[in-house]
Amino acid sequence: MASLILQDGTVFQGESFGATVDADGEVVFNTGMAGYNESLTDPSYRGQILTFTYPLIGNYGVPTEKLNAWGFSENFESENIHVRGVIVAQVSEGFSHHAAVSSLQHWMEKHKIPGITGIDTRALTKKLREHGVMLGRIVQTPTPTPSPEGRGAHTLVPIPDPNRTNLVAEVSCTEPITYDPKGAIDKIPTLIAYDCGIKRNILRSLLKRGVRVVRVPWNFDLSAYDKPYHGVFISNGPGDPKMCKATIESIRYALEKDILTFGICLGNQLLALAVGGDTYKLKYGHRGVNQPCLEWKMENGKWEMSKRCIITSQNHGFAVDEKTLPKGWSVWFTNGNDGTVEGIRHESGRFFSVQFHPEATPGPEDAGYLFDEFVGMLRKEMK
Repeated sequence: MASLILQDGTVFQGESFGATVDADGEVVFNTGMAGYNESLTDPSYRGQILTFTYPLIGNYGVPTEKLNAWGFSENFESENIHVRGVIVAQVSEGFSHHAAVSSLQHWMEKHKIPGITGIDTRALTKKLREHGVMLGRIVQTPTPTPSPEGRGAHTLVPIPDPNRTNLVAEVSCTEPITYDPKGAIDKIPTLIAYDCGIKRNILRSLLKRGVRVVRVPWNFDLSAYDKPYHGVFISNGPGDPKMCKATIESIRYALEKDILTFGICLGNQLLALAVGGDTYKLKYGHRGVNQPCLEWKMENGKWEMSKRCIITSQNHGFAVDEKTLPKGWSVWFTNGNDGTVEGIRHESGRFFSVQFHPEATPGPEDAGYLFDEFVGMLRKEMK
């Protein structure tokens, strides 16, 4: 037996799977029907206990952990599981998929990640939607009395809020790494990519489009880099963007030098902070593969919502405050569900970012064209 104890004392009881260890973190939920392998290895989930709302998880197993020719994961979004725990309604003990080599149970056990199955994830998700994300702890023993609808059933030892620490520093690379695209390419644009917890499919998406990627740590001093490059990219990542002051300073340097700049997810928030905007914590965040985003375009001298709506993959707990964007900056995309900012851009067209994930994994690929547009701009920088 194992229990999930929320910070208000509410207890959800179920069966233990994965590693039989205790764990604590911020309890969040993901609404995707598939993609648990990618989600568990997404560095943006660092410090969190992830609840899957889809009832059956693990039925197609886990693929091999082998690395690709560039030395990073071939199948996952990083080389480690980053969630602190997993909560599902029903975990599948068996699995069936031609590429699977392990069960979810054994994979989590190998990485020392605990899980709970048999919990009413619908009730838990409703509670999180009402109260917002909450801190919680997975406890193996002793087993408290379950009280899914009650409060104060258990006295919980205080849990440190992971968002008060620099989670990005925990998932970023520590030294610059250069990746060259495969094949004979005459003109290769070079991109400085800030690794704030970069998903590996972002690297794959750039490399397959013929870009040389110099992956640098979150606190890399761009002003001290003396080799030629054509643009800057700011990746996704976990936690509060305001913890990444060194990244923000380098983004400001890029903007001052008029260097082409693109950001994704946390990169969207960091770009906003770098230009003097502000960010705030969402009540329960956006985590899933079905978030509609509406694009804004300049029509007849004013910004108007276009007819384009894309379905996106998302994983974030913070957002940009539209009202704080300075002159010259505008909202590029908004969320079709709650109207929050999903992208910003500068009037020059040289600095822009999105809150969603064009690289998907998991999720739809509606926004993949953004990589094509960005790479096209990088190539023009070479002329």
